Formats: sequence, structure tokens, C-alpha cells
Amino acid sequence: MAEKFYITTTLPYVNAPPHIGFALEIIQADVVARWQASLGKEIFFNTGTDEHGLKVFQKARELGQTPQEYCDSAAKKFIDLKGKLGLLEDINFIRTTDPHHISAAQAFWQRCEKSGDIYKKNYKAKYCVGCELEKTDSELVGGCCPLHPGQKIEIIDEENYFFRFSKYEKPLLEFYAANPDFVVPAGRFNEIKSFVKGGLKDFSVSRVKEKMPWGIPVPGDENQVMYVWFDALVNYISCLDWPNDKKKFDGFWGTKDAPNAIQVAGKDNLRQQTAMWQAMLMSAGLPNSKQVFIHGFVTSGGQKMSKSLGNVIDPISLVEKYGTDPVRYFLLREIPADEDGDFTYEKFEERYNADLAKGLGNLASRVVTVAKKTGIANQTSCTDSEMEHAIEEAKNTSGRMVNEYKFNEALASIWKLVNFCDRYIEKTQPWKTGDKTSMASLMFALRAIAGMVEPFIPESAAKIAAMIKTGETTPLFPRLEKHQ
Repeated sequence: MAEKFYITTTLPYVNAPPHIGFALEIIQADVVARWQASLGKEIFFNTGTDEHGLKVFQKARELGQTPQEYCDSAAKKFIDLKGKLGLLEDINFIRTTDPHHISAAQAFWQRCEKSGDIYKKNYKAKYCVGCELEKTDSELVGGCCPLHPGQKIEIIDEENYFFRFSKYEKPLLEFYAANPDFVVPAGRFNEIKSFVKGGLKDFSVSRVKEKMPWGIPVPGDENQVMYVWFDALVNYISCLDWPNDKKKFDGFWGTKDAPNAIQVAGKDNLRQQTAMWQAMLMSAGLPNSKQVFIHGFVTSGGQKMSKSLGNVIDPISLVEKYGTDPVRYFLLREIPADEDGDFTYEKFEERYNADLAKGLGNLASRVVTVAKKTGIANQTSCTDSEMEHAIEEAKNTSGRMVNEYKFNEALASIWKLVNFCDRYIEKTQPWKTGDKTSMASLMFALRAIAGMVEPFIPESAAKIAAMIKTGETTPLFPRLEKHQ
């Protein structure tokens, strides 16, 4: 029986169309899923949409729609990402308005309630709708949330249910100590450990239905609806048919002795994914996640993207202009895996022309063309020790880097092999000499490169494999003119 592998992205809100930051996240997760599949593992790759909450309710009302009508329409844009971004065909897509998810969220609530971790009280707090988080005065800049400076901070004064987060300070710190690789990169792990050590406050897990009517009803209290964290986060396990299918859940999510779940999230989700969700799992008596990879933001011309600045990059428009694989390649190669990275059209086209058009695309075309002329067919062996070493080095390094979520370094190691092959073909000049030995080595290397790039640029990898098999070339990456 194949080893099981589970990976999930966060769920984006449907109140806005897909943005390039989420495109980066889901592409990174797709690379990991494809890499693990290449090792023979059975994959469960989860994504979806977060469809409850005040932001969604307000957006639907603004458009004159019911919340469900709005969600049905908006979710399709995210479902379409599968084809647009070249994601795995069998990716799982969950919506938090799915009936099974709703029942799972209520079952999760009841487990935490049974543990004595949910209680009701009246409170007053400052609340950022953009973050879906309460904010202290020290977290605000000029009275606004620094992550959502254009949005007004709301004052909540009502009776809600709370989760006893403060109870889990010590258990979380013990869990972190026992799992030194739980959060990647290490800097983000240190950040969350400092946050927990600073003391935890119980957080609100419901809203009055009269004020926020779009949400999952609290079990036993129809006047309250679940707040986002006791709804959306549960998708990571409801997608596995929890609590009904224990075998599926244990196989993919894992057990307390052998956790198996990998989560990918942006740095603005650090607290929610690595502390709040983990405490909730402990309360519900369920296994914690195995690891959480935290990525940075994509900036635009050195600035945070915003509608007011007019610098928002639409990943769908980018794909329609340049193609799926070039977009995947740029985000994986140019954006540092665990830090913020910058997008400009100039950088994109420079990387495209240098690495794809002049690099991999040109190499594939040259090798297949010369192989056909010299009578070298679909080569499955290599007798050149220098070439063998270069191939093995690229395979080993790229695999190790994917396991460490260092996608840019993985691609750099593969392109080191591409450059080696360029120099090799110039040195041996098989189109002049007719040297079949060197040509066979090049064909073998090209086949290896196609396999290595498959998790990153799957469509192009398939085209290279077809070129090798048929001996017919096809333009992989037509050179771009300077961006206007």
C-alpha cells in the first residue's frame, strides 16, 4: 500500500478575486504534491474557499445578492485556478458552505465544548474585518490595522462565545519544543514561539446572528453563528470526511504518534495556523499538523499591492498573456520561498527570455534537432561520467530543496544542469562531428531535465518528453519583445 501524503493551502475569502499571493501559495503546494507523487505516494491535495463571515455578507449586500448566490458565483473563479495554474487534476476543492463541512464544524465545536474550552461572556473589542482578528491599541497604526490601512476598525460590544486559548500556552510551547521543525522557516517559528510565550488571551468564536447573519449556527444556540476560526480552519479535516471516515482521516491527516499533515500559508496567517488552530486541535483531542510552511508576500514594483495604487497583479490575466508555465516558473524562481519577493513586468520578461526562451527552450530544440540528424533516438543511458555527475547533482539538490520548500534554489540547481548542457553541446559540437556518444549523453540529460522540471512546469515537461519521443521540435517559449 502506497504511503499517504497530505498537503493543504489556506482558504481564500471569496469577497475578492484570486490574487497573485494566493497563486504563489497554491503553486508552491502543487510543486510539493507533484514531487511527493513522483516518489510513489498517494496524494491528498486540498484547497477551497472560505465563504462565511462579515466581509462576504457585506460584499453580497453591496451587489444586491444573497450571500449564497454571491458565494456560488465567486467560488467558480477559484475553482477555475486548477486549469489556469496547471494544478494537479485530482486536487480536492472544499467550500465552507458545503453541507458536510457545516456539520463537521459543528461536531468540532461540540468536542471543544466538551473539553470545557468554550464559554460565553460579554466583551468589547476592536476588530479588523480584513484580518478577521481582534486588535489591541499597540497593534494599530494611526488607529488602523497596518495590514488593512484603508479599512475602518470596528468596535464589537456584545455577548459571544470564547475559546479558552489561554489554557494552551504551556501545551503549545511543549509541542513546539518536541517538534523543532514544525514551522518553516525558522525565523517564523521563533516569531510564533515569542508570541505564545508572551501570554495567550482567549478569543471570540461566535457572533450575534442579528448583526452577522451569514455563518454556521452555533450548536444549541440559534442566536449565534460561528466566527471564522471555528468554521474555516476545520476545512483541513472536514475535507477528509472527518468525523465520519476515521480510516481516511488517520491515513492522510495522521495520528498523534505519527502526524502527517503539511500546511502552506502566508505570513499573515502565522498566528492562526501555528497557534490558534493547533490549540483547537488539542482541545478537540485530535492530532496536530506535522508541519506548516509560511511564505512571504508578493510586492509590485517594491510596494505592497493595492487598488488605490493601481499596482495589483491579476494572476489570471498574467497566465492569459504569457502562459501557465512561465507564470509558475517566475513565481517559483524569482520570489524567495520564505521572504517577500517583487514582481514587475520587466523582471518577468527578463527571466522568461533568459531562462526559458534562451535557456531550456533553446536547449531542448537544439538537442532534439541534432539527435534526429545524428540518428540518436530516445536515449535511456549515459556513458559520460561528467554528464552523469551533473545530472545526479541536479536531481539530489533539487529534491532536497523541494523538501525544504526552497523552490527557487531547486530550480537554480536544475538550471545549473541546463547551462552545463549548453556548454557541453558547444564543446562537443555533435552536429559537426557526428559524435553519437556525446549526443546520447545530451539526450539522456534532456530526458532527466524533463523529469526534474515536471513538478514546477508540468506542461512544458510533457512537451519536452513528447519532443524526445517523436524527434519533432515545438517552440516551447517564443522569445518576448520588451514589455510596453
